[in-house]
Amino acid sequence: MTGNSFGSRSELELAGERYRVHRVDAVPGSDRLPLSHKILLENLLRHEDGRTVTAERISSLARGEKGVVAFSPSRVFLHDTNGVPVLTDLAALRDAVAEAGGDPAAVRPRVPAHLTVDHSIATEVSGRPDAVRRNVEIEYARNGERFRFLKWGDRLGLRVVPPGTGIMHQINLEHLASVVEQRDGWAFPDTCAGTDSHTTMVNALGVLAWGVGGVEAEAALLGQPLSLLVPPVVGVELTGELRTGTTATDLVLTVVERLRAHGVVGKFVEFTGPAVARLPLAHRATIANMCPEFGATAALFPIDGTTLAYLRLTGRRADHVTAVETYAKEQGLWHDPDADPRYDERLRIDLSAVTASLAGPRRPQDRVALADVPASVSRALGSTSDGPVPEGAVAIAAITSCTNTSNPHVMVAAGLLARNARARGLSAKPWVKTSLAPGSKTVTEYLRRAGLTAPLDELGFQLVGYGCMTCIGNSGPLLSQAAAAVAERGTVVASVLSGNRNFDGRINNDVSLNYLASPPLVVAYALAGRVTADLTTEPLGTDPDGSPVFLADIWPDDAEIDAVVNAHLTPELFRDAYADVFDGDSLWAEVPAADGDRFAWPSGSTYLRRPPFLDVPAAPPADLTGARALLLLGDSVTTDHISPAGRIPPSSCAGRYLTGLGETELNTYASRRGNFEVMVRGGFANPRLENRLAPGGLTRDVTGAAVPVYEASRSFAGTPLLVVAGREYGTGSSRDWAAKATALLRVRVVLAQSFERIHRSNLVQLGVLPLQFAEGQSADSLGLDGTEEFDLLGIPEAVADPERPVTVRVRPREGAAFEFAVRARLDTPQEAVHYASGGVLPQVLRHFVGDAGSGRTTAAG
Repeated sequence: MTGNSFGSRSELELAGERYRVHRVDAVPGSDRLPLSHKILLENLLRHEDGRTVTAERISSLARGEKGVVAFSPSRVFLHDTNGVPVLTDLAALRDAVAEAGGDPAAVRPRVPAHLTVDHSIATEVSGRPDAVRRNVEIEYARNGERFRFLKWGDRLGLRVVPPGTGIMHQINLEHLASVVEQRDGWAFPDTCAGTDSHTTMVNALGVLAWGVGGVEAEAALLGQPLSLLVPPVVGVELTGELRTGTTATDLVLTVVERLRAHGVVGKFVEFTGPAVARLPLAHRATIANMCPEFGATAALFPIDGTTLAYLRLTGRRADHVTAVETYAKEQGLWHDPDADPRYDERLRIDLSAVTASLAGPRRPQDRVALADVPASVSRALGSTSDGPVPEGAVAIAAITSCTNTSNPHVMVAAGLLARNARARGLSAKPWVKTSLAPGSKTVTEYLRRAGLTAPLDELGFQLVGYGCMTCIGNSGPLLSQAAAAVAERGTVVASVLSGNRNFDGRINNDVSLNYLASPPLVVAYALAGRVTADLTTEPLGTDPDGSPVFLADIWPDDAEIDAVVNAHLTPELFRDAYADVFDGDSLWAEVPAADGDRFAWPSGSTYLRRPPFLDVPAAPPADLTGARALLLLGDSVTTDHISPAGRIPPSSCAGRYLTGLGETELNTYASRRGNFEVMVRGGFANPRLENRLAPGGLTRDVTGAAVPVYEASRSFAGTPLLVVAGREYGTGSSRDWAAKATALLRVRVVLAQSFERIHRSNLVQLGVLPLQFAEGQSADSLGLDGTEEFDLLGIPEAVADPERPVTVRVRPREGAAFEFAVRARLDTPQEAVHYASGGVLPQVLRHFVGDAGSGRTTAAG
């Protein structure tokens, strides 16, 4: 990196040592940049090379212009369910490099990279003291093959955090994030690209980080910059104070609702205003974590005294905390309440207006006031009826996921509410599957120190593991009473969880209604046993004297919550929890590691198969004629709809494939992501996907018969396929298999009214072209019914110049043909290169071995 066009290279003393830095204030106009753009600007200054990063591009960013930049994250972060596919791609890339005569060992991480094993553990056993031990044993029995593969990845330089340690985002927040990197004599902002959309959680610390697809993460791992259209910045001014009794969860659900309504997709959000300084770091983290739920790319909080206090609390070294303060102040990254950044949009949220809330029953942005939950359930149910397990029964009550379990205030509140409930003789209803899956070992330790473990245990909230678990769909089977009610009477049951996602079919295949709630409200609903109850007016139960016990009677006081948090959270607690974070337990030590520069793909494996993304020769972009619609979809199609993560039903295409190979333990889609044969059969197989061509995970094949999507795609043979959809296509988790399955189903184009950022980018990286209807147009307005033939004309010209439209010529079964223009969503020049290359992997292969080794994966893959 030789460029220094602005004379920004300098030195700075940090805690007694001198480091090289690039000063942001050396660039004219940088003083009024939002914090996120200052961090981007520093990144460009440090990587100026006159080619991918030019002086003009740096100057343009400082002026507030929204062009394209090449951003180089300082580190990459993965979890196991995305990390395994990343590793399979890297292993396949090593094979391809070797077969082309290159050095496979050259394919290795070029920036620091970590992977946590936190998505594979499932809540198979709960409500008993040995639950965590049994779940971990089951996890190893199911996933031993994948774990051996991950150990091979550790040999490549990918640092693996073993199972049973915690959730990636909480580990990132509490331990890995440095805020300011001090590396090789340089000091610069800590930035992170993560393969989970909730990577944004560390935005709470002032760390610019966001979620990327697995394929994009591979490119970043190999040292390639991320091509980024500089996002507009929305300044969100926080005012007022939270009312007594409201929680960080209530606040974040309000923020999600407001920002989703405002429209922040593809934008950076920065929180400012007088209330920011009063927000504990844990509350900031709760908000930043749910950035994907309101659709932004990142949700940044400033660095201030609260940041430094949290770094000290979590055991970071004193000299490093001093260095963070000095660097942030020198570089204009320190919170200045009098600053007036050049925001593109502004919004105000009054904390005093926040009330007790849940979100559901199907989307995280659908906030419902606590008193209004019964009405929202009634709208979803249509009617209710009583029975041993009533309609609207809470079948799952899970304190789970990083969103809230990282926040000691709400976790302590849950423990205190459980203590108060037990003191009044209350118990969870017998059909409720209760579980506690905290994000790190610090949580169980401070609950133990505070004497709150026992009452939670007594209500069935025993520790079941450290992982996403219920939030990612690894909820395990329902209790027999609830399962029988669903199977035999068709009872509609609900889950209440402290997670961040509640999309259709995500939590459990048998649970139709899903509500996000704070941990104490999760406990309360376990006591009530049904979401049809109004917890503001109806009792949770009766005490031994027959007196009704209301939620208000047992809700803990804010002062007591704060006292417990202050008394039991110490730096020593965090230092002990992370002292051996990479070591793992005896079970991990016993996992044998594969060796060699090339991975020896196990024959007959149903978990690991060499992916085909480099097996098909590249072809230049071309027009498509005679294309057919594989699916005709509506609004808000999520990546859970496209590529489910939960249990694999035996009757599904993937289930029948596995049972045909003799498998009896089907496991989950999340655990099978290293096997493309399973994942392509799971593409669009979610039974709750509403496809207008056919119901329940089916579509029409070439004969017009309703069949599984995988079978339909094969029936069209060489016919190019497209998916037609509505608004907000691809919302949800940043799972690359949603795009990979699309490509392997031979879909060449997705035509939608609008796209969520990560999934659109993932499609391009897999060689699938995202096209967007003109404003005001849609499948409905154009009268499309999915039976037509489509010609897509002008694709090569749009790749060369994305401002040029693509023409869609529609040939209906009856009536005259017609045409309309759409926009190719190749938002950066680098994305146009990705698409023209057939995707990122063929492009990366060409980097290692030249044009002779390149390949292309498209629908033909």
